[in-house]
Amino acid sequence: MTIEHVTHELRVVEHRSPEARRRRWERKYRIVLLVADGLAAAVAALVIHGTYGRWAVALVLPPTWIVAMCVHRSYDRSALGLGTEEYRRVLRGAVALPALAAGAYWLFAYDSGLMHDIMMATAPAAVIALLGRYVLRRRLHRRWARGHDRSTTLLVGPSRGVAELVTVLRRSGVQELQVAGVCLTDPENASAIRKLELPVCGGVGDMSEVIRATGSSTVVVLPAPDFDATVLRRMSWTAAVQGADFLLAPMLADVAASRLAARPTNGVPLLYIQAPTLSRIARLPKELLDRTLAAALLLVLAPIMLLIVLIVRLDSSGPALFRQRRVGRYGDHFTMLKFRTMRHDAEERRADLAHLNQNSDGLLFKVKQDPRITRVGMALRQYSLDELPQLINVVTGHMSLVGPRPPLPEEVDEYTPEVKRRLLVKPGLTGLWQVSGRSDLPWDEAVRLDLGYVDNWSVSLDLLILLRTGSAVVRGTGAY
Repeated sequence: MTIEHVTHELRVVEHRSPEARRRRWERKYRIVLLVADGLAAAVAALVIHGTYGRWAVALVLPPTWIVAMCVHRSYDRSALGLGTEEYRRVLRGAVALPALAAGAYWLFAYDSGLMHDIMMATAPAAVIALLGRYVLRRRLHRRWARGHDRSTTLLVGPSRGVAELVTVLRRSGVQELQVAGVCLTDPENASAIRKLELPVCGGVGDMSEVIRATGSSTVVVLPAPDFDATVLRRMSWTAAVQGADFLLAPMLADVAASRLAARPTNGVPLLYIQAPTLSRIARLPKELLDRTLAAALLLVLAPIMLLIVLIVRLDSSGPALFRQRRVGRYGDHFTMLKFRTMRHDAEERRADLAHLNQNSDGLLFKVKQDPRITRVGMALRQYSLDELPQLINVVTGHMSLVGPRPPLPEEVDEYTPEVKRRLLVKPGLTGLWQVSGRSDLPWDEAVRLDLGYVDNWSVSLDLLILLRTGSAVVRGTGAY
């Protein structure tokens, strides 16, 4: 395998080049973010002015807020449109703002009123800024879905790695990368890539010509035995000369960006992967949030739940609540509660419906248009109203608001050691698999999502999943 030698001679890049187009939309997006952040801080300052009658905060807060966002790299290319990571950086900047205010007080202003106002304005500024970024992110994703502002991408590597990466990208929904071509280390396996409707444009040695021909603005290189340090360095030079970003796909997938960091050691940039946060102390904020929010929801939804109890009892014979043994954290068993959606003899009839199982590739048992489901049960399942009694399980500490699906004991008996990692956290009323397709997902994809959640859990990820749960419930996709 040969990689062309590349020099670092200066080149004149046309304004219509992929790099110029990419940088143009990035600059516009950053400007819009700056304006949105400035408006968020201004609105928060006006709220404080209306409360305390002081104008100084309206002059100081907007630039201070933007400085805090810049310090915490919320405008970096690596965070644009990423959702959780972008929101996390905004929250870090908001937490740092009171410290900036205190520092300014001691160094310059000596105005305790101004420091108080900035601290009071932090919460509303953060809320408005997060809402603004959510709206802008949704708008950016809609543009990506229509094919605008996406990074035309060249994939370089072995056919198996390329196929796995493309499968994950397609399952993840709308994303920035738009694959324009593939350069393979094993061109003899090109047919496997063409089945994915991707053009195979040659081998690794053709990378420079392919970048020019496809107008690629990004090159993604996957691990391969032949890619040593020298080869990768030359490939990065080739991408740089063509004005394309150069990305290396790690061998370890499903790792959140917040857990990754470069750690230089004797001039070698090693990739540091932070261990998953699984200790009881680290999860204490989640525990408090779960139980408090679940208790509040029970109080608010109590009239609706009582009405559902009455409707279920009137619709068919049997109890309104369905109780079933499930497996929780560390393999402990508990009784999970749901509104009954099936006939009272549903378990006895399960064997007769085995041939209709929609999840024959795994351990789940799901049947579309299951004849055991009652009329009311179908409506309850479509909008996940049958899951509401699990709020009681959350309050009692057996479940969490967000987590992997609570499995049956017989399912756990068939788990491999890898899949048993799902049991390191509490099962959830909702989770990544629920907001990503629910019962329509194949078993291996559901496992991948659950294991990814276990390793990458954070409070911000939980809040994001809770926000996505609402739209998933309204759509009713995969609920049966």
